[in-house]
Amino acid sequence: MAPTTKLTIPENFLIKNSVNTYWAELLETLLVKARNSGADFAEIFLENVDNIGILAEQDDITSVSPSFGRGAGIRVFLSGRDGFVSTNDLTPSGLAQALDKALGMLGLKTTNSASLTNTSLLSKLKNYSKQKSQWILNCPTPDETSDKLLLATSLLKKYNKSINVRRGSYSRSWQEILVASSDGTFATDIRLHQSIGLNALASDGNNRASIGRRYGSSDFPDDLREWNVELSANDVSESVGTMLHADYVDAGQMPAVLANKFGGVIFHEACGHLLETTQIERGTTPFADKVGELIAHPSVTAIDEGTSKGAFGSLSIDDEGMEPQRTVLIKNGILQNFLSDRAGELRTGHPRTGSGRRQSHSFAAASRMRNTYISQGDYEPSDLIETVDNGLYCKSMGGGSVGPTGQFNFAVEEGYLIKNGKLTKPVKGATLIGEAQEIMPRISMCANDLDLAAGFCGSVSGNINVTVGQPHIKVDSITIGGR
Repeated sequence: MAPTTKLTIPENFLIKNSVNTYWAELLETLLVKARNSGADFAEIFLENVDNIGILAEQDDITSVSPSFGRGAGIRVFLSGRDGFVSTNDLTPSGLAQALDKALGMLGLKTTNSASLTNTSLLSKLKNYSKQKSQWILNCPTPDETSDKLLLATSLLKKYNKSINVRRGSYSRSWQEILVASSDGTFATDIRLHQSIGLNALASDGNNRASIGRRYGSSDFPDDLREWNVELSANDVSESVGTMLHADYVDAGQMPAVLANKFGGVIFHEACGHLLETTQIERGTTPFADKVGELIAHPSVTAIDEGTSKGAFGSLSIDDEGMEPQRTVLIKNGILQNFLSDRAGELRTGHPRTGSGRRQSHSFAAASRMRNTYISQGDYEPSDLIETVDNGLYCKSMGGGSVGPTGQFNFAVEEGYLIKNGKLTKPVKGATLIGEAQEIMPRISMCANDLDLAAGFCGSVSGNINVTVGQPHIKVDSITIGGR
């Protein structure tokens, strides 16, 4: 049965106090001190969070995990170097102490000399949180969420008797932020992300198969209520049932057609990360000096943006207070731009793109992806399959790993052989193996069915919400790992 749980609604204390000038006066004082102490630039990021996770296993709710937190991250720059300190002490003395430590990392000491100018350092507050203050009140209650998850796991059992492990999970992240920096940035926002995961493991004698799906969005409190539980449970049940008795695939080099939506995880992992300025700073991207050059097949245009309404990686401002942009990464195979944050702009010269993101106040922002996808082409999905004589259709991708310079291997969760331009029998145990520089020029066809999928991305600034995506794409040749 679902537990009865009542959670306290958080106070929007950052926005309330910023409107009342409390934070403006305090943060401006700290920023002026940082500049007078010799720092080239200083930034303060404050957050107030209220999150909850709920897990259903089989026919029970096994975990309800609320979490709350407030804190600040302070970062200062000097001659390309930076010092970063985070703290949970948001009192004036606590923030001042954190600033002292950040300055000390750069060999600077706090000074209480007069302000740099007689005018205000911070601009007028940009409040992106209007009409968002009631979002958390409109989200499903823990009881409502639990009932929905239990319905999903019961439907998995109903639709497929071979399923013996059933899990449903829900995550809600509510975050209030305030960003102030010495270039005048002063902005506040409220963010809401919700995601649902549905997983099934089936077994029958020596045969086993597992399938997982994730659904997620931003900014829509009613999304869980509108989730089509029956459709999702049926999708997972059918897929795991199909793969349960599938034959193992033979290893080899062959063409592959990757389905839309979460198929885009390969571009995200193998190529997208290499187009973040953090990789230029580390010297780990092979594309550092390739802007204006052909790095992919001319059929490939790739976008990263934070503006698609409701998408899991969308945001009103990034974690450095900049509005997100639509960034064309690759156009007709030619590298156009890198994703850049403030540090990336300072150290590499690539202009900021509204891509400075972090998991929480405990991390310094870094250049990160938002909604990243290969743009759609002019073909029907069936057109791609019809061009393949002997290959693999990857309907659903699973987990994998990526090396620092784009080497990857990803499991195919649900796959089918292609023979003479037609889908034939299902196969399991397939792994896609390759390297970004090698595979990007082999994406020769893109279909007209672009779709996006929610996910989470871990990197130097923690775990963040992202969207991956693509239409159906054809890779002319790729290494398939199998038996």
